[in-house]
Amino acid sequence: QVQLVESGGGLVQAGGSLRLSCASSGRTFSLYAMGWFRQAPGKEREFVAAISRTDGSTYVTDSVKDRFTISINNAKDTVYLQMNSLKAEDTAVYYCAADDEWYPVSNPPALTAIRSWGQGTQVTVSS
Repeated sequence: QVQLVESGGGLVQAGGSLRLSCASSGRTFSLYAMGWFRQAPGKEREFVAAISRTDGSTYVTDSVKDRFTISINNAKDTVYLQMNSLKAEDTAVYYCAADDEWYPVSNPPALTAIRSWGQGTQVTVSS
């Protein structure tokens, strides 16, 4: 079992920045990758970014790759999502996810197949 706890969400003005954190605990040694998804009201959950815990490879979806960066601190079992130049359309609940069969990082498992999810953190960008 792996537990994920997100933090760092909040209210920010358009153009501002936020850094989300996802702390993992439990059987983290089995994880291959961790990543972020987001879900806006009335929309499906969408894949945002992921990083491998073994080789550090990363992927950020095209729509945000010029503004978002994913990183990991393996010593702390924590993944970060740095979000810059935020836009109103970035408003969503951001979820951390982890799985031991997530390879390559650009190709996450189906949402229903992902082993571990965090509880989500709200990001609201005011225009």
